[in-house]
This record gives sequence, structure tokens and C-alpha cells, in this order.
Amino acid sequence: MNNNSQHTFHIPVMGLAYTIDSPVKVARFGIDSVISIIEDNLIEKMRKYYYEHINETYTPITEKEHDHRAKRITDYLNLVQRIVNEQMDKLRSAAFDLGSDIVKYFELLPEDSYLKQMYHSMQNLSDTKEIEEIQSFLRRHIVRGQIDVNIMTKVDKNNPDLEETMPGESSDALAALRGYANSDLTGSSVVFSAGLNPRLYNYLGNLRAFDARGHGQFDKKVVIKVSDYRSALIQGKYLAKKGIWVSEFRVESGLNCGGHAFASDGYLLGPILEEFKQKKEELISSLHALYVSALQERGAEIYEEPHPIYITVQGGIGTHEEDKLMREYYEVHKTGWGTPFLLVPEATTTESETLELLSNAGEEDVCLSHNSPLGVRFHYLKGTSSEIEKQTRLAEGKPGSPCTERFLVSNTEFTEVPICTASRKYQRLKIDQLNGENLDPETYEKRLASITTKECLCIGLSNAAFKNYGLKPIKNQTAVTICPGPNIAYFKGTFTLKEMVDHIYGRIKITDDSKRPHMFVKELSLYIDYLREQLEEMSDNMDAKQEKYIKTFTTNLKEGIAYYKLMAERVKQDYQGIKDKIWNALEDAESEIESMVPAKVYV
Repeated sequence: MNNNSQHTFHIPVMGLAYTIDSPVKVARFGIDSVISIIEDNLIEKMRKYYYEHINETYTPITEKEHDHRAKRITDYLNLVQRIVNEQMDKLRSAAFDLGSDIVKYFELLPEDSYLKQMYHSMQNLSDTKEIEEIQSFLRRHIVRGQIDVNIMTKVDKNNPDLEETMPGESSDALAALRGYANSDLTGSSVVFSAGLNPRLYNYLGNLRAFDARGHGQFDKKVVIKVSDYRSALIQGKYLAKKGIWVSEFRVESGLNCGGHAFASDGYLLGPILEEFKQKKEELISSLHALYVSALQERGAEIYEEPHPIYITVQGGIGTHEEDKLMREYYEVHKTGWGTPFLLVPEATTTESETLELLSNAGEEDVCLSHNSPLGVRFHYLKGTSSEIEKQTRLAEGKPGSPCTERFLVSNTEFTEVPICTASRKYQRLKIDQLNGENLDPETYEKRLASITTKECLCIGLSNAAFKNYGLKPIKNQTAVTICPGPNIAYFKGTFTLKEMVDHIYGRIKITDDSKRPHMFVKELSLYIDYLREQLEEMSDNMDAKQEKYIKTFTTNLKEGIAYYKLMAERVKQDYQGIKDKIWNALEDAESEIESMVPAKVYV
């Protein structure tokens, strides 16, 4: 979230490798992007690659070095910022010649940008001095894209071997946050995803790198990815009580997104955004009161006026009209475009084999899987080398993966020390247990599949970068996992950065809208599919708790449908295409829910 940015979108974090170096690719064009800092072995290999790429000496930070994880992250972020700053210096001094980066910078800007209008005004001028004055003005107002980082709060393994020298500060998430806090990045944000982690948030409260240095001015800002208003309020208050200001709440669709999907109880994105729109000032004032109290208690400088809070949204946005609806009707500050940028090699890092799969993917090629060892639903592209490798191991009687990185270890069912459910060790133990239960063949196969579907994400989500840049893989494991959102089905082929940005801003269209459901309709259909799955998993004789859950879920879906009908009527003059596209789909969805849910649930 770059307050000075001329762009109205950002590129969210994707996987581990896919945006690992996106700032090096797009920041000089003023585009914000997010680096995952979970996997420090990947970061170490990227350090080596980029030091050699810019002809500088690479000094390894080995695992024997104290606090190596944080130090790797700090140095990589400093390196990325230095590369981007050098790019910016070169861009600012470039001639306004066709094909130059400075021309590309202004060509990419949205049409209503003041700088874009100034740039276009030169085209009709003949006075050399006047042209030079405008060019000088434009050069001074070029702003780099923000270099942001992501920490998935659930990835927070304890590291007992470090606890003696770093009591209370040795876990993975804390080390990642420390690495970011110690970096030289300015005008940057850390994005927390996957919910509230008290240990991490308590640690954050002790780091002065996140303090304001003036009203609305932070070198390092805090952004929280949330599923709804309640989550924003809870997490925002938790941090405000520690004197930490949340500068942005990044709202993401529960199911119409890439990567891990956190299904809500049937709450749909439109009504969620409406609540943020209606309660934004209430949110700001409630957090400000707690924030001021915490600053007073600490003896820090008080800000009588609240710092700004921005609301952004991501998950399934795929057309200019949808993007415009988010920004104009729901009044969000920016939109996140993730999955489509996987098809833009100028912006993200995807090796050729996986890129081809993405380019040709249809709706049936992306599934809401159970593959994540975290036990959270996970959008997954079928046919990847990782899936093929997993099936080969199963056929050879060798289920599970070698567990080398251990970021997702959490299970203590068979061992005192936590292990990963995708690991070879866990799956063998679990299958041995299953074999002793004397189950009927159908039940056995179903239970077996639920065990062996788990997949190593630490390596699978990193390998695209190793393959793309010719780097040595970790422990010779080369299979690639990728986790696009369902939106990938409606973008065919690969695109240049300019083509994708032009599509976002409505200058061209690269999707066939006749085959693509509106993002609200797609999310609704995903929730209906999820509901159907839940009903199939429940027995015919639901218990009281299950009935209550299904009733809540379906009630929220129906209320969401009713909301969309009203919204479509309200905006039809400005967004006639929305009403035309969603009206019949809403009617069909309502009928489908009615026919699917047992009548007794409504009693």
C-alpha cells in the first residue's frame, strides 16, 4: 500500500517462489508487490543469485550462524531495495524514447492519473523548453512500487535449539518479523495472513521499527489480511492496545482466492465489503482510542487525529468493471490482482512447464483440495510435477515426502516432537494405524486418500524459482506445486506486463467475458459447492451442532443473495453489465440451495 502510488492495484503474495523477486521486476514501474519471507533457504539461494547477477560478492549466511533465518531475510530485503533503487535512478535519468523504462512507467499509469495526463500533454507540444519542463516535472514525481513482505502467522514452529540464547524470540514467525524489522526497507508494509497469532503480535508490540514518525508516516507499516469486519476489529484492537497502528485491512474472498482458502460461514464478499464501507469511521475511531491510550502509557508521542486506515480487497477480480465496482462503489483504496499475474513472466517467477499448465487451465483443473499439511483447504492446480511425483511414490509404496524444511510441522499424534502430515514418517505411521482398524474397502480407501493427499508445500512452492533461474534445488527435490485461484480458468495464454495492466484499467480486454461468471457469482457457486460437500460428509441423521452450522451457513448465503439483488438494482445505471450478468445466476443459486438443504434445518 503505497500512499503516493499512482496505481490502483497491487500484486499480492503468491506461494513462496512466485513473487519472491517481483519487486525487482515491477517496483520501478510504481507497482506494489509482496514477497513471502517464510522460506529462508529459498531466500538464501535468491541472495546468491542476485549478488552474482549484479556482479557483487556473495557471502553465505549459513545455518551455523546465530539467528541465521532473520539475518538472511534482512540482507535479502536490503539487497532487493538496493537493486530497485538503482533501477529507479537509471529510469529517472533515461530519455523519453520509445521503448524506454521511463516511457513504460507513464504508459502503464491509469488514464485518470494526473501524471499520465501531463505525459500525454507533451505529445502535442513543439516548444522544446516547455517539453523539457514537463519532463523534469515528471521525473521528480516518479515513485517506486512498494516492497512489502508477507508472514503467514500459522507458520510459527518453535526452535528449541535457539531458545537458550533467544528466549521467547526463536520461533519461525518471530524470526521472519525480526528480519523484516531490521531491514533498511522504508515506505514498506508487513502483511499478516491466516489469523491472529498472540505470540507474534505481542512481539510486534515491542518493535519500535513500526512506530509512527509523524502523522500518517511510517517507515514500516502493518497490514492484516482479513476475511470480514469482525476479524479486522478483533485484530486491530489487539494491536492498538500495544501501540501498533494497522494501516490497512486487506479483505480477501474466503473461497475465490489462490493458495489457502479460509471458508467463512457462508458470508459473501459483497456484504462483507458493504459492512466495511458503512463502519469504516467507527473502526478507525475505536482503534484510535485504544492506540492513544497505549501510547500514553508508554510515554510516546500522541497523535490527536487517527492515522489513515485503508481498506483493500482481493480474490477473484478479473475484469475492469469488477475492479471499478470495488473502488468506486465499495470505496476500497486498492484492489489486489494475484492469480492473473502468474501468467505475466515480467512480474512473477514461474518456470516454463508450470506456466504452460496455467496458460491452458480450465475450471476443472483447479480444485479446493485437502493437500495442505496445515489442515486448511488449499486451491491446487492439477497435473503439476508435484502431483505426478506424489502419485508415483504412492504407486511404488512410498507415500509421503522427505521433510527437509520443517516449517509446517504440527502433528504430535505419534511423536513427541511435532512432524508434518505430508512427511514420509507421518504417513507411514498413519497408514500402519489404518491397516489395524479392519475397515471395509470403501471406507479404507477414503481414509487412505485423506492421508496421502497431503503434500510438501515448503519445497513444492519454492521450486519454480530454482528451476527458472537454474539454481540447485534443496535436497535434489524438483517437483513444483502451484496454487492459483479459480480465476486462472478465464485467462488463456501468457501476457506482457503492459497487456495485463491495460486489461486492469480497461484499455484492452484479454478475457472472454461471455464464458466468465461475475466474481460475486463465482464466489457464490464456490460456497454452494462447499455446502454440498459438507452435507455429503454429514450423515443423514445430523446432530444438533451440525444442523445449527448448516442453518447458519445457508441463512448467510440467502442473505447474501438478497443483498446482491438489491445492490444490482442500486448500481444498474452505472454498472448495467453487473445486473445483466448476475441476476439469473442469483435466482438459480437460491433454488439450488433450497433443493439441497434438508427441510428440517429450517424448522
